[in-house]
Amino acid sequence: MTRSIDYGNLMHRAMRGLIQSVLEDVAKNGLPGAHHFFITFDTNHPGVAIADWLHSRYPGDMTVVIQHWFENLVVTDQGFSVTLNFGNQPEPLVIPFDAVRTFVDPSVEFGLRFETHEDEDDEEDEDEDDGDDDPPPHDAEIVRLDRFRKQ
Repeated sequence: MTRSIDYGNLMHRAMRGLIQSVLEDVAKNGLPGAHHFFITFDTNHPGVAIADWLHSRYPGDMTVVIQHWFENLVVTDQGFSVTLNFGNQPEPLVIPFDAVRTFVDPSVEFGLRFETHEDEDDEEDEDEDDGDDDPPPHDAEIVRLDRFRKQ
């Protein structure tokens, strides 16, 4: 029996640990300076808890922004919960770290992307909202990261 080191899995665990550390600091001390986060996650992942109307609107992936207004940010070893404002409607979200697909802090051009075999198939048949609907009027935004990728 051949034993090997699973570098891919080890790297994913390390990157998720980095996100956990960053969010723990923000929960304790707030966001420093111009830092803010775009976090894309799989809305169908076990353990994700979002309002039914949000899941109906974003049945696959959803990107949230943690920037100006957020509250109740609680970070655990498994994930985080936060309340964000969607069109003057505060909504609690529970997001396991294993559900996170991308984590981006555009203020310092930092980003992580978690590749899965499903991602390769999904890119061809994405029917996700392209953000052209009326955006939420306050605080929380749902955006596609394609807008921020360098060409």
